[in-house]
Amino acid sequence: MPSGPPETNTPFDDGALYDILFDGFDYGLDFYLGLARSAGGPVLDVACGTGRVLLPCLQAGIDVEGLDLAAGMLAVLRKKAEALGFRPRVYEADMASLQLGRRYALIMIPFNAFVHNLTTDHQVATLSRCREHLEPGGLLAFDAFFPGVAVITAPENTRALELETTHPETGLPVRLFDTRSFDRVRQLQHSEIDIEMLDAAGNVVSTHRSRTTTRWIYKFEMELLLRTAGFGRWEIFGGFDRRPLARETDAMIVQAWNGRPAAS
Repeated sequence: MPSGPPETNTPFDDGALYDILFDGFDYGLDFYLGLARSAGGPVLDVACGTGRVLLPCLQAGIDVEGLDLAAGMLAVLRKKAEALGFRPRVYEADMASLQLGRRYALIMIPFNAFVHNLTTDHQVATLSRCREHLEPGGLLAFDAFFPGVAVITAPENTRALELETTHPETGLPVRLFDTRSFDRVRQLQHSEIDIEMLDAAGNVVSTHRSRTTTRWIYKFEMELLLRTAGFGRWEIFGGFDRRPLARETDAMIVQAWNGRPAAS
């Protein structure tokens, strides 16, 4: 295998490497930006990463702050924000132990970040901390993941190409592979991630390897988690277009209110 930088613990340790793949990724962007614009108050972007959602919010004039556990992601965010003339307030912290001195009209957890809570205790803690940081009538919005039959019964430990793009500076190919295994009892997906940098001839010149684990959640399980965390009203959709969650290939989009939703 071609030599490369040392392995990182997770795909989120190197914010610059992450941005090569996902800086322009628009998954859920319009949905969260629309919620932020209509929030009518301060917004918190949990698992804000390198600013994929937070920076467009700043550019739209929204009072938004960010939180992320990965210092490398926040460092890139700050650099990008400064280049745009912003100095956002961001916090390095675990979402399950969120403790800030402010309440928000909207808290959002984009891009499946909630599934990095690997135990029921951490799931409930994250939801509870978010609810406690919402203004009365404030909204928590996030997307999550559950596998359909095609995913969960696929052969394990098979290296699959997940993404192919071009390096934003060199224009050369970049590929992301995921080798998955499952603990179906604990509802865990283990991923070994390889990010390959190629030369103009298609040869791999470096490989960046990392590992991560996520826990999937089903719809009725999510409802129990929300209820346990103290939410009294929520809606669960199958996509960012707010269609009903009816198919195993759907996404899971959650909106939950702290008390009654604010009057429109």
